[in-house]
Amino acid sequence: MDTAILLEYGWVVLVLVGLEGLLAADNAVVMAVMVKHLPKAQQKKALFYGLLGAFVFRFLALFMITFLVNIWQVQALGAAYLLFISIKHIYDQRKTSDNHIDMDDMAPKKGSGFWMTVLKVELADIAFAIDSMLAAVAIAVTLPHWGEYEIGGINGGQFAVMFIGGVIGLVIMRFAAHKFVQLLEKMPSLETAAFLIVGWVGVKLAVMTLAHPNVGVLDEHFPHSTPWKVTFWVVLLGIAIGGYLLGVAKQKKEA
Repeated sequence: MDTAILLEYGWVVLVLVGLEGLLAADNAVVMAVMVKHLPKAQQKKALFYGLLGAFVFRFLALFMITFLVNIWQVQALGAAYLLFISIKHIYDQRKTSDNHIDMDDMAPKKGSGFWMTVLKVELADIAFAIDSMLAAVAIAVTLPHWGEYEIGGINGGQFAVMFIGGVIGLVIMRFAAHKFVQLLEKMPSLETAAFLIVGWVGVKLAVMTLAHPNVGVLDEHFPHSTPWKVTFWVVLLGIAIGGYLLGVAKQKKEA
């Protein structure tokens, strides 16, 4: 491989690491809010299983990407699932607030719902794995072929770049998920903002679904367009910053 191709591959790896880091942050927020209700010891176990599932599903998605590209229903289910848990949480929280129910009475009992929580995390991981790999393929296929072999319908060199980017993204997710859990414990008022972010990520998956060539409601290039990407990140950061500022204000008021 000559120097020019090597540099091109190196640059794409860096781009994929950044991309996977952003997608991993989305996944980490979802994992954090899903395991937050568990006791601390079980939180760590649930996050471990979630990260293990994320690795497995991303690895499988890499090998099956040419097949998965045509299954828009998986992304549709992922979008519906994230929107459902987001809306349900905010509705339950508002209902609880309106009825002045003690939150201690609403909290799940110690040890309850562990495996169900793990299942929910894994379901979200499946949707994120496909989202992540589709985004990675869109970038990796721009690289020149390296070698004559193919893996999962993708050139071996391109596959290697996607795999490296994905693994580094998972490492980022591992630390981000724990940090998000710690932040939610310190500032419980951020939980609503976190679930709003989960819902907004669900909207992103819905946009990906609607732009799928087999669905055709939106232009297939729209999810990767600059206006949509800017809109997505501006709204996401707005929710995060707004939630943080409200949380700080509430803490000062209660102090």
